[in-house]
Amino acid sequence: MLWRYVKAQLMVLLCGGLVGPIFLAIFFATGQDPLMKWMFWAGLLVTAIDVLVALALASYGAKRAARTEMLESSGVVALAQITNIHETNTRINEQPLVKLDLRIEGPGLTPFTAQDSVVASISRLPMITGRKLVALVDPATNTFQIDWNRSGLINGLVPAQFTLAEDNRTYDLSGQVGPLMEIMQILKANGVPMNGMIDIRSNPAVRQQVMSVVRRAAAQQAPPAQMPTPAATAPAPAGGFGAPPVSVSQRLQELETLRATGAITESEYASKRQEILADL
Repeated sequence: MLWRYVKAQLMVLLCGGLVGPIFLAIFFATGQDPLMKWMFWAGLLVTAIDVLVALALASYGAKRAARTEMLESSGVVALAQITNIHETNTRINEQPLVKLDLRIEGPGLTPFTAQDSVVASISRLPMITGRKLVALVDPATNTFQIDWNRSGLINGLVPAQFTLAEDNRTYDLSGQVGPLMEIMQILKANGVPMNGMIDIRSNPAVRQQVMSVVRRAAAQQAPPAQMPTPAATAPAPAGGFGAPPVSVSQRLQELETLRATGAITESEYASKRQEILADL
């Protein structure tokens, strides 16, 4: 807690809180000149405010850390589907603050809806527009917290590769929501932390469960055998190679990204969205 307060106090000082100590230093350096008495009281007031703000920030950080630790130890790994994104017309550090409508469901949970306000930073935008996040949920109270590291896995932003020595093969499940959620729930239930590369060779029971999920997912994603297309009926590309058409869902997702970052106005968003939907 002490180190957390020291960091908070340094941050407050760097963000303009040095004014109070500077006023006090000038007052005492000038021999406590009566004409400079206002600097003493102003400096004392600003310094007291600095200390109170730092204490509040340290307390908030400690409570948030305790909440995260509690959810990591006893919470449920759940899938949070974004059903709607609302602008708040607020920016934090030049990044938009958005409000998300969520539908959360997971093992042992009765599906419920909730709202959360998040900063739509550049790293988070693909996850937000992808409409799927991972949340840690307290099953007793439905208190939840979005886990951005795990969310990166199911959105394909973080590679999810599994090497099985028995198969002499590496399986890539990046962005596969169902299998990855199941694997994360297995690891969570067995107290295996998700911090970079995970080695579960020393835990045969967990390894066996994960291997089963990986192999099943790999079998399901294997492309079905296709009948060869006769050369006479095979469609010929017009004029060489062409870019694949962009789907309506991709166009809507890109439009949501532009709206969330404030690159387009609300009227431009509505007009463009109507134009895309008219192409259906």
